[in-house]
Amino acid sequence: MKTQRFPFVLVGSTALMTVLTGCSTLSALNDVSIPLEVYELRAPESIALSIEQQMPVDVIIELPTTSGALSTDRIMIRPNALQAQYLPDVRWGDPTPVMLQTLMLRAVEATNAVRYVGRQPLASNGDFAVVTELVDFQAELAEDGQTTIAQLKIIVRVVREIDANILASKTFTASVPAATTQNEAIATALSDASTALVTDFARWLPSVLK
Repeated sequence: MKTQRFPFVLVGSTALMTVLTGCSTLSALNDVSIPLEVYELRAPESIALSIEQQMPVDVIIELPTTSGALSTDRIMIRPNALQAQYLPDVRWGDPTPVMLQTLMLRAVEATNAVRYVGRQPLASNGDFAVVTELVDFQAELAEDGQTTIAQLKIIVRVVREIDANILASKTFTASVPAATTQNEAIATALSDASTALVTDFARWLPSVLK
C-alpha cells in the first residue's frame, strides 16, 4: 500500500479471473491479471466545532440509497447529463454508498460531538438516524470539453428514532475542478470534494441534535 500526498490511498490490485466456456474463454484468459488502481478516500482526522461538550446521544449513519449507476465500486464520469461511463482500470475500495457512509461516520467521529456514532446501534436502537440519498458522486466533462469537474450531492435527513420524526433535512453539494483528465487527477478532485462535503455535514449535524 502506498500513501499519496492527497487524502486517499492507492492500492495495487489484480482483477479476478472469471471462468467462462466456449468462445468467451480466450477473452477471459486475455483479461486475467489486469492491474487495477484502487482508491480509498479518507475523512478528515479532526473537525473543529464551537460546542463546549460532547452530547450524550447515539447516532446511526444508515447506508445511503442511490441509483444503480452509483451503486458500484467503479469511478463514474459523465460526458453529458444523460450518459454515465466509468474510468477504465480503476475503482474505489468499496461501493460508492458504503464509502460515503464510512466518510460520514468518520467525519462525525472527528468532531467528538456525540457519545456514539456507528452503522448499527449499540442497543436495540439509537437516538437519531441519519438517512442519506446519494444523488451525485462523479466527474463531469466541463464546458470546454477538455477538463473535468468533480460533482457531489447528497440529501440528508435526520430522524428521531423514538417517534420516527424528521428533525431536519438538508442538501449538501461540493464541486472541485480536476487538474488534468488523468485518473489520478480526477480521483484527487473527488477526494477534495468529498472532504469538503462530509466536513460541512459533520459541522451541521450537532446543531440539529441540540
